[in-house]
Amino acid sequence: MERPGRWPCSQVDMPQVECKDQEPQLLGESQEQQQGEESREEEAGRGPASANRQLMMLEGKSGPYFSSLDSSINILNKRAQELIENINESRQKDHALMTNFRDSLRIKVSDLTEKLEERMYQIYNHHNKIIQEKLQEFTQKMAKISHLETELKEVCHTVETVYKDLCGQPEATTLEEEQTHKDSEC
Repeated sequence: MERPGRWPCSQVDMPQVECKDQEPQLLGESQEQQQGEESREEEAGRGPASANRQLMMLEGKSGPYFSSLDSSINILNKRAQELIENINESRQKDHALMTNFRDSLRIKVSDLTEKLEERMYQIYNHHNKIIQEKLQEFTQKMAKISHLETELKEVCHTVETVYKDLCGQPEATTLEEEQTHKDSEC
């Protein structure tokens, strides 16, 4: 499954190698060595005639030479194919490892999230109990304040009544005293 932003798990395909247009090389020699030998032969005066002789000698031996070359090419192809298969297997293992790691990480994050959420709800419950207790205390204190307010109003009303009574009686007493005083003068 290919995802954006990640390396694709693609496989390496090995191209088919064909050697039709290439000159055969001996197993231990490089092309530079062959060219060096040809130039030395030409310098020695052998020239194209010596090349023809070598070609005729090779034609007689071409069966074993080409079969050896074919087997070398086959061996190289097999080794290259094995390397490509190893690379592909390694990529598949890496992809499986990353998939397992991602799945494991998802599970761990999910578990951690659940634990965090559970802890958060425990804290909420604890705070709810404290808030409920404080609200109950507040309600009780407000009821007590309301009761005290009612009592205070009653006391104020009583004080007001007593004050009115006290203020009203001296006036009546002073009128009687004035009347008696006037009567005694007469």
